[in-house]
Amino acid sequence: MGGERGVLVSGNWKMHQDHAETAKFVQELAALLRVSGVPAGREVSIHPPFTSLPALQAAVEAERVPVAIGAQTCHFAEAGAYTGEVSAQMLARLGVAYVIAGHSERRAQCGETDEVVRSKVDAICRHEMRPVLCVGETAGERRHGAAVAKVRWQVAAALAGRAAGTVASAVIAYEPLWAIGAGQTATPGDAGEMCSAIRDEVGRLAGPGAAAAVRIQYGGSVTPATAAALLGADSVDGFLVGGASLDAGQFAAIVRAGA
Repeated sequence: MGGERGVLVSGNWKMHQDHAETAKFVQELAALLRVSGVPAGREVSIHPPFTSLPALQAAVEAERVPVAIGAQTCHFAEAGAYTGEVSAQMLARLGVAYVIAGHSERRAQCGETDEVVRSKVDAICRHEMRPVLCVGETAGERRHGAAVAKVRWQVAAALAGRAAGTVASAVIAYEPLWAIGAGQTATPGDAGEMCSAIRDEVGRLAGPGAAAAVRIQYGGSVTPATAAALLGADSVDGFLVGGASLDAGQFAAIVRAGA
């Protein structure tokens, strides 16, 4: 598990939680964490819809809860004729610390290519936020023995040629596409194998120091029942949580998993 790297548990709300629901959630989460606390060496981020970012920031400050502000994506351009888009600069000015890049749903539904994802990572880093780079394989790719090659390719496409310090400060989220929203979870062995392959690829790209420092999350139908075992797997440094992050009780339990 995370060790000196620390553990990052991130809640990806997707298209859920308006501003009022966001404030209520943070109040509930804060009450739970005041009782149980956030284990030492662990960090929490929440990634709401854009419209709920100000409400999240206000609620986190009011409740004094240790939660970093996250976003679900950004555009790669600084500004321009991009209707409906939000730039990294805009997010940075809102106090966002982490931005997801290349989530499988955006790759599939919005046609984001490896080149687009790399450009988004460029923008996130340029504005001194940390990318949460999502990588993962389909069920077919896993069946045909291509899972490791696919994930290594996605990591390299986004991170090759970057300074070691930049790579070390990034977060990589391994999300097997066959598990997301399907109620299926990779076994700790599967998760550890893939996260270890990701760490090895980071070492190849940016050196052993970056490989030792980069945090690698698992994402794919994570629940309080599965979190502790997954966190004990090789190279797993936290979670990118989907559905369970919408329930304050479940999310708090995942934050404390294995502690």
